[in-house]
Amino acid sequence: MQSERITTLWDRLLSPWPYVWVLPWKYREALGGHLFRVLVLVFGLAVVAVPYFGTNIWAAQNGVTVWDPELALDRQIPVIGWMIAPYMALYLFYPATLICNPMDDRHRLELISGIQMLSIATVFCSVIFVTLPAEVDMRHQLDMDALRGWEVTLFETMHFMDEPWNAWPSLHIAHSYFLARAITRWIQASYSDSTGRKLFLTILWVEFVLLSISILTTKQHYVWDLFTGLLVGFAGWYVAEPVLNKVRDLPEGQVEPYPRNQ
Repeated sequence: MQSERITTLWDRLLSPWPYVWVLPWKYREALGGHLFRVLVLVFGLAVVAVPYFGTNIWAAQNGVTVWDPELALDRQIPVIGWMIAPYMALYLFYPATLICNPMDDRHRLELISGIQMLSIATVFCSVIFVTLPAEVDMRHQLDMDALRGWEVTLFETMHFMDEPWNAWPSLHIAHSYFLARAITRWIQASYSDSTGRKLFLTILWVEFVLLSISILTTKQHYVWDLFTGLLVGFAGWYVAEPVLNKVRDLPEGQVEPYPRNQ
């Protein structure tokens, strides 16, 4: 009974939120279906980027570490300059997810559920960022003079965008895992098994592994951040996948944004 209630709760949380998707759904075919993708991106910026960067700026201005998750191992992990590339490649996951989402109503509903799950995970992590802030105090280990020009540019861009706070759980990891699972799901649904599909998915998951390592070798996160970020990503997909499967299994004619008359 309890598990049924939890399932029902997540069904409701991941069903299209009232008023948010009325206009995007109405104009989902506009501009060849691309307007819908743009509106999803705008929604994502509002409910994912704003909470993250807002809490990051707040923590940096407050300057208080409530709990320090640093381990001795964290300072022993070497700096690897070129791994700033897979680290920054996280920002390619977002447009790639939109591009890989098939432009039909069934998959649009899946995309809506996915972005809502991502926003819930972001808000959950943002609460931790505010209540248990932790500074990642390792940037001094970077020897910028030893890096190549393009590496310095990417490091400077990262440091400009992101203060060394919002340590754990790592949203870099939680987001990239969740989005990699979504991209994999939609690529497998849209393309037959082929060398091209296998190559693309191999590159995708190699990038995820490199990104997971890069948060440590760029001195942007601790090992604890990686571990807890993985937990959030796994939990988010564990909750979202059954909802996505229900959308996939909807009978023809019932693929609507509000099927339960909430």
